[in-house]
Amino acid sequence: MKIIVPMAGRGSRLRPHTLTVPKPLLPLAGKPIVQRLIEDITKVCNEAVDEIAFVIGDFGSDVEKSLINIAESLGAKGSIYHQTEPLGTAHAILCAKQSMIGNIVVAFADTLFKADFKLDTSADGIIWVKQIDNPEAFGVVKLDNNNVITDFVEKPTTPVSDLAIIGIYYFNDGEKLASELQYLIDNDIKEKGEYQLTNALENLKQKGEKFIPGKVDNWLDCGNKDVTVQTHSQMFELNPDYHKISKTAQIKDSVVIPPCYIADGANIKNSIIGPNVSIGDNTNITRCNINNSIIQNNTIINNSIFSNSMIGNNVDYNAKVSDLSIGDYCVVKE
Repeated sequence: MKIIVPMAGRGSRLRPHTLTVPKPLLPLAGKPIVQRLIEDITKVCNEAVDEIAFVIGDFGSDVEKSLINIAESLGAKGSIYHQTEPLGTAHAILCAKQSMIGNIVVAFADTLFKADFKLDTSADGIIWVKQIDNPEAFGVVKLDNNNVITDFVEKPTTPVSDLAIIGIYYFNDGEKLASELQYLIDNDIKEKGEYQLTNALENLKQKGEKFIPGKVDNWLDCGNKDVTVQTHSQMFELNPDYHKISKTAQIKDSVVIPPCYIADGANIKNSIIGPNVSIGDNTNITRCNINNSIIQNNTIINNSIFSNSMIGNNVDYNAKVSDLSIGDYCVVKE
């Protein structure tokens, strides 16, 4: 089994946090989004994952090393491919053509999920979906009476289905998928200005491939600051074992309300922290009341009360604002 992870976009809706770190590498409860995603996928696979291929932009050698380390931590080979232009989902996947051999999972690295099933590798293909109230912003599928997908519709303008495609797919023949993706590009077949995976899926279906839906219990988005913080809180609710306080963290005259993640070298004094707070390495917090927030590494926060917030690395913050989104290397003082 191989996993293909297209993640070349920088995540403009999550700026300023993605100005210095690609969105899939932003940490949630101590681990990057992309690592949480891959771990969830490996849990539902019925066989070992031997390779994880990442399709990235020009993120630099440090990011590439981090991704290779993530793959190796799961016992898989890590491969890096580059997408230099944002030409659509089909083009992004095809950048990893050399790794599209045998059965594969394609997982776009801006979503997390919770599911209680095992992947049926005997199926031609599986499209993971979630029933939602407002599917207009997503691709959706329609099903027949045998639970087989009959149609793929990209961002429907009129309601046709409430089963949204969450961005995770299984194919039992990666080379066959690669051939269909290549056909789109060779013939310049675009939809809404880009090469779309849904067009390749439709072509495969017309040639007799049967796709079935894989339904998830929870679909957790990481699109912008507010939904990322909400996803972070939901992760703690769904996974109580994410609660962790490092043995090297120093907590004095403070209350930590579970669940929280407090990393190595964090120093907390005279504060109330939690629930649903992540605090990164070597971050110092004094005289604060913080809940439902993500704070990264080497940051200093004093005399503050806030919730629903994201604060980056190497920030010096001393103010009273209730809802924050502050990128790396900022200084805020009253």
